[in-house]
Amino acid sequence: MPSEPSSPDLAHLLSHAERGLGRRLAALLAEEGCSVEEWRVLSAVADGQGHPMSEIADRALMPPPSLTKLVDRMVAGNLVYRRPDPDDRRRVLLYLTARGRILHQRAGHRVHSDQTRLLDAIGDQGELTRLLLLLAATVDGLPAVAPSRPQS
Repeated sequence: MPSEPSSPDLAHLLSHAERGLGRRLAALLAEEGCSVEEWRVLSAVADGQGHPMSEIADRALMPPPSLTKLVDRMVAGNLVYRRPDPDDRRRVLLYLTARGRILHQRAGHRVHSDQTRLLDAIGDQGELTRLLLLLAATVDGLPAVAPSRPQS
């Protein structure tokens, strides 16, 4: 009996794409003297609101002890600073310094331009992001509520 054509292995395809994107992102950020992990921390606190380390660890995809070491280096490099949370003095909030904001803006421009080129190359009009958000929510066991479709 002939075997059915195999369907693509979704986990393999996503891992392959993620590794390639990660290498590409690392190379872009290296031009600014920034690592991918530093970029994720800078991006997590770029809104100026101050964020607790636990939230940043989730956003930066890092275990808390590794994040603490990275943030210590970033504080020493004058990219971020810590302040006690005014609502809960047991917590510390992280903020960008002026130097960190400049780095985030410069690197963000490079990252955005590169991502735009990639998405344009595949003819994406926002559908990939929408579907990845939906997939991530579904994998996390959250309600499968798709973000709205981009307007054409």
